Amino acid sequence: MRITSTSCICPVLVCLCFVQRCYGAAHHGSIKVTRNQTKHAEGETEVHHRPKRGWVWNQFFVLEEHMGPDPQYVGKLHSNSDKGDGSVKYILTGEGAGTIFIIDDTTGDIHSTKSLDREQKTHYVLHAQAIDRRTNKPLEPESEFIIKVQDINDNAPKFTDGPYIVTVPEMSEMGTSVLQVTATDADDPTYGNSARVVYSILQGQPYFSVDPKTGVIRTALHNMDREAREHYSVVIQAKDMAGQVGGLSGSTTVNITLTDVNDNPPRFPQKHYQLYVPESAQVGSAVGKIKANDADTGSNADMKYTIINGDGSGVFSISTDKETREGILSLKKPLNYEKKKSYTLNIEGANTHVDFRFSHLGPFKDVTMLKIIVGDVDEPPLFTMPSYVMEVYENAKIGTAVGTVTAQDPDTANSLVRYFIDHNTEEDRYFTIDASTGTIKTAKIFDREETPWYNITVAASEIDNPGLVSHVPVGIRILDINDNPPELAREYDVVVCENVKPGQVIQTITATDKDNSANGARFHFSLDEGLSLNPNFTLRDNEDNTASILTRRRRYSRTTQDIYYLPVLISDGGVPPLSSSSTLTIRVCACERDGRVRTCHAEAFLSSAGLSTGALIAILLCVVILLAIVVLFITLRRSKKEPLIISEEDVRENVVTYDDEGGGEEDTEAFDITALRNPSAAEELKYRRDVRPEVKPLPRHHPSSSLDSIDVQEFIKQRLAEADLDPSVPPYDSLQTYAYEGHRSEAGSISSLDSATTHSDQDYNYLGDWGPEFKKLAELYGEVESERTT
Repeated sequence: MRITSTSCICPVLVCLCFVQRCYGAAHHGSIKVTRNQTKHAEGETEVHHRPKRGWVWNQFFVLEEHMGPDPQYVGKLHSNSDKGDGSVKYILTGEGAGTIFIIDDTTGDIHSTKSLDREQKTHYVLHAQAIDRRTNKPLEPESEFIIKVQDINDNAPKFTDGPYIVTVPEMSEMGTSVLQVTATDADDPTYGNSARVVYSILQGQPYFSVDPKTGVIRTALHNMDREAREHYSVVIQAKDMAGQVGGLSGSTTVNITLTDVNDNPPRFPQKHYQLYVPESAQVGSAVGKIKANDADTGSNADMKYTIINGDGSGVFSISTDKETREGILSLKKPLNYEKKKSYTLNIEGANTHVDFRFSHLGPFKDVTMLKIIVGDVDEPPLFTMPSYVMEVYENAKIGTAVGTVTAQDPDTANSLVRYFIDHNTEEDRYFTIDASTGTIKTAKIFDREETPWYNITVAASEIDNPGLVSHVPVGIRILDINDNPPELAREYDVVVCENVKPGQVIQTITATDKDNSANGARFHFSLDEGLSLNPNFTLRDNEDNTASILTRRRRYSRTTQDIYYLPVLISDGGVPPLSSSSTLTIRVCACERDGRVRTCHAEAFLSSAGLSTGALIAILLCVVILLAIVVLFITLRRSKKEPLIISEEDVRENVVTYDDEGGGEEDTEAFDITALRNPSAAEELKYRRDVRPEVKPLPRHHPSSSLDSIDVQEFIKQRLAEADLDPSVPPYDSLQTYAYEGHRSEAGSISSLDSATTHSDQDYNYLGDWGPEFKKLAELYGEVESERTT
């Protein structure tokens, strides 16, 4: 089978293809007939014959955009087996077969039924086969061929990114690159000039030019000024077929904007300006504006204003408003029309960003002169000081003068001034002011400890023009006097240990004073001198506003006395000095050897001894048994007691025997034998301590002179009468012996009756060092010694 095409191959080439096919040319895809030989064992050779294939490999071409009324002829298929009798049937399969491409199954002619577009599909791959029409068996194997769509110039160049917006600095040199534009053509760039594009400029000359091959746009003039013209619209055309007649073209617009550079210096519209400012203008306020024009924009037009000279440079200042680029003139010092009526300023405006490429166009600054006229206005009174500070002592009488404020009219009229206090707060009502002189006086009695400082506002106005008012703050300090006595800084909880040693510090106290340091910084501590010497505690002034409480004896017993009271006198160093008395409460507590408090409550003896519950029960039971035996013994004795008189007839003297024995010298419960030994010591009635009296006897008053001269007989009778009238006397007789030895001699008494009041020299402190087993014994002996000391 061979393939022939007349669409783009001349008849000569068709003949050449045919000849090459006949001679089996391998360069065009023709397949020669080959013969396979097989050698047998006997040496014979069997020859297999294959039918010769005449299929010619080739490709067809078809023009795109065919608009004719008839189908476009593409080519022809032909098989060597085709004898022209119609027995061979040609079949076409593949891309577009049956729809775009049809084949005459008898002749093998291929036609295109539709108009093709190369830009959508460049080629089609199809398969051809020749079969026997009667048996439908393939006469040759299926073969593949390609139909290519041949390009024509049917697409114009296009700018895919247009329109364009671009900027270029003003004053750029000629030939400065602005932008490169690119147009694309959908036609085949490998076939003819259909896709060969050239560029040209249709609009924008003579300012810009374009390179015809690369599409680069450049400036075409020197020193293009933005201030003269800022925007340009340039039209660029792209044409295919290398720009020849008949080629297709496309265009785009390029919008070019010139960006600003600092090529214009600032300029003041005028060389002289005049400004009116009233003298009442407030310091720090803006009083005027000035502006220099600059044709540039953005940062190129930024500028700074300064006052370079003039007599008002110390009174006025100038700053730059970055938004409006104006110079803001402000007042630095107050104006006074009566002192100076005008000022002159030289103001300079200069660019802050200078481009040195254009320095030849400078200088980039300008100067103008400003004359300021000060206007006269009626001003309020002016105080001699911006603020006042005054002092007054606390407890001063109402109407005491505190101080004086002074204000004057600054105008030439020099009007009279009236003073008053703005009563906006409660503090303003504590003072009064003289409307004519400005003297401030107290309206109440002040206490510095309550409020040490007052702030008031004094106003002054002209009598002729009360609407013009000025104000001044006045601070009044309340001075201190010594009117508060010192007192303890806090409530102290003072504890003393039972085993404390003499001279030991048990507490340090301090004091406070509501007065300031001038009247209360130095405190003096002491005990109340009106009381007798305290045998238990003393006080030591540390001379640093503190005092120490010290013990005066060795041991204390909480079972005997658990609380002591110590009055303390505190005085300050003020003039005059003040003092106060406070009482410290001192508790007696049981402590460890290291000083830690164990307990501060009085405890029973057995409990403190640490006995168990069983031991306590056994001891109580023994005590009950002993009491029962004693009661039984006393009962038996009374039942066997004989009468005092044996018989009425027995008139002889009888000796009455009493089995009740006295307690001896140490029996001091019934009476005080010491008082009997010295009648002068019995100044008052002493009650018995073994029986609580129900009725208090009448008091006796004896002059001290009668005690010295009283007779001992009268003294004994008096004591006898008291005993008869005393309801607390026991219901049994007792023998009392009175022996009076007279007044005490200079040598003193050698009697042992007063031995109970002497102190023992025995020191039991060593028992505390024997360990915890002897702790209770040490405490008991310590209590005995404490009772003797008390």
